[in-house]
Amino acid sequence: MEDIFQWCREGNAMQVRVWLDDTEHDMNQGDDHGFSPLHWCCKEGHTKLAELLVSRGARINATNRGDDTPLHLAAAHGHREIVQLLLRNRADVNVTNEHGNTALHYACFWGDQAVAEELVAAGALVSIANKDSDTPLDKARGPLAKRLHDLAVEFGQDLKKIQFKDQSWLGLKTRSRDATLSRHKGINMADLSLHTQLAVSPSGETWRGRWQNNDIVAKILSVRECSARISRDFNEEFPKLRIFSHPNVLPVLGCVNQPPRLATVSQYMARGSLHRLLHGGTGVVVDTARALRLALDVARAMAFLHGLERQNRCRFHLNSKHVMIDEDLTARVNMADSKFSFQEVGRIYEPAWMSPEALSKKPSDINLEASDMWSFAVLLWELATREVPFADLSPMECGMKIALEDLRVSIPPGISPHLAKLIRICMNEDPGKRPSFDMVVPILDKMKR
Repeated sequence: MEDIFQWCREGNAMQVRVWLDDTEHDMNQGDDHGFSPLHWCCKEGHTKLAELLVSRGARINATNRGDDTPLHLAAAHGHREIVQLLLRNRADVNVTNEHGNTALHYACFWGDQAVAEELVAAGALVSIANKDSDTPLDKARGPLAKRLHDLAVEFGQDLKKIQFKDQSWLGLKTRSRDATLSRHKGINMADLSLHTQLAVSPSGETWRGRWQNNDIVAKILSVRECSARISRDFNEEFPKLRIFSHPNVLPVLGCVNQPPRLATVSQYMARGSLHRLLHGGTGVVVDTARALRLALDVARAMAFLHGLERQNRCRFHLNSKHVMIDEDLTARVNMADSKFSFQEVGRIYEPAWMSPEALSKKPSDINLEASDMWSFAVLLWELATREVPFADLSPMECGMKIALEDLRVSIPPGISPHLAKLIRICMNEDPGKRPSFDMVVPILDKMKR
């Protein structure tokens, strides 16, 4: 049996790379102790493998059963390069484990000044108390304690002791191995505990619930008649949605194929969709810097999806309602919002984000990559303006005017000229002149710096 955890412990780069190349493999699963592959690489000091896992979408702040993050383990074992890698990738520097210890507690306990200084420079607080009421400064000895005290004062830290606070509610634990299904295994509808209806649309009902101790969302498809052929097609197409190998793609975990019930099951995202983040009054401020980061997340996801072999691609319409936001404000394209071949053929419900050719031509006559780029341009406009495109029109009016009357979003004054230029380039009336996502990613990466 394949053992990704053993390969990560041993530093077997070849086996890990081969395993990661299968998009259905979930690198955020945990072993019997909740250690993810990244946990093991950080503990054992395999820097290159840790870099590989992070680049492929390993969750930086996932916790094991003792609430240790990869940063806890890297700091405790003195792996400075890995600590730097995790900090560059937004590791939570002050998260505590079940004992109330931060990564800085461990660096101080082992007297590792280089790691401790890295952590304090990244914002680690020297005054956080663990369950025994000890702070990192209490754990440090001799010159290290004085050095960290002075460094904390230099960075303007308040040295008043911060009492222990239970953070187990954060819900960052890695999924158990059971939560990752094999290719041919489905979910029994009776095993889903669905308690809250989130949405009803022509394509089906979306419910929040629990499955195998995980918060999930189940999308029950609306199918007029679930024939044997539809059930077979669903079984064949569903695996395309199980993409665990990219940080900006939210995979479908499993499916229910029990005619007349067809459903997909995904991880629950408490922050909801990008549309809700921008327009739903969530209280999260989406400034220009954050908007660019979100746009870059989506562009990276779309570049990855366009890079898949055509036979492995799904029918996906990009818009802000189909992008989910993770707990750390990472944008993730939601595979559960893809369409199956038998589902709503020819029907369109969000035309505001769709290209003119997608609204007026047959699917076989459309350059899908270029059409997605138009949708991305509208999403960029939405991020820049914080407005809903064509909010004053019904979907039918909007679609007709875009396709037949050259209705387009207008770029108001005040938007960054670089962003305005990118929107116009991505929304070129000639599909052949629109850039690819591989071209857009480095542009956005440069803009966000």
